Amino acid sequence: MELQGKRVVITGAAGGAGVVLSQKFSSAGARVHICDINSAAVASVVSPDAGISGSICDCGNVDDVARLFDDALARLGGLDVLINNVGIAGPTALAEDVTTQDWDRTIAVNLSGFFYCVRLAIPLLKQAGGGTILNVSSTSARTALPMRLPYTVSKVGVLGMTETLARELGPSNIRVNSILPGWIDNERGNAVFNRKAAALGVDSQELKAEGLSFISMRTQIQPEEIADMMIFLCSDRARHVSGQHIGVCGNAEYER
Repeated sequence: MELQGKRVVITGAAGGAGVVLSQKFSSAGARVHICDINSAAVASVVSPDAGISGSICDCGNVDDVARLFDDALARLGGLDVLINNVGIAGPTALAEDVTTQDWDRTIAVNLSGFFYCVRLAIPLLKQAGGGTILNVSSTSARTALPMRLPYTVSKVGVLGMTETLARELGPSNIRVNSILPGWIDNERGNAVFNRKAAALGVDSQELKAEGLSFISMRTQIQPEEIADMMIFLCSDRARHVSGQHIGVCGNAEYER
């Protein structure tokens, strides 16, 4: 229960790896408020756990984010941790084939949405005497993933946001770090990979074998591993860890 009493907001937390994050933070003693665009998914996470509350929110919409923080403040009474977890895959396409709509939507959710949340979280964290912001980036920010330009650009932007905020907020005892998950072994992670195989016209199992060959540890990542690292970074054990980009990926070297 190393996060006992911590007040935590996690975005995009009713689907994929976000569900595991919500549950593990609650189990670690935190009071958790989640959001997601899918109302049924939010209900499915909130209903079984009295330690988790939730809001319906499109984080790419600034008005929705304002309502999210109103809800979270009413429920939690303050804030100790913000986890910017929300993200969409964006299109799988050559750069010249990416539509303006797909570009704008990916950047709106994956980068602008982080800013909207950070802007509202900072005063609350200062009121609490300090806290933690965790931004979920991706190993693709390092490997420069082809055919995923909007996604990759958004995740590189998250790294810059993290470094700047760490410098700006350090004097206020607010720590800011990035998590760079690798290829997550869940429905969403595998679906994105299968779509890329289809776009390239190659067998998905062959592409998977090739993909694993470019990971030093030859493995996909379980969502629980991401949650465990985040819990550590939000705990007092990491009280002087800030401005860091931490990969949980088995050392992803390259992506095709």
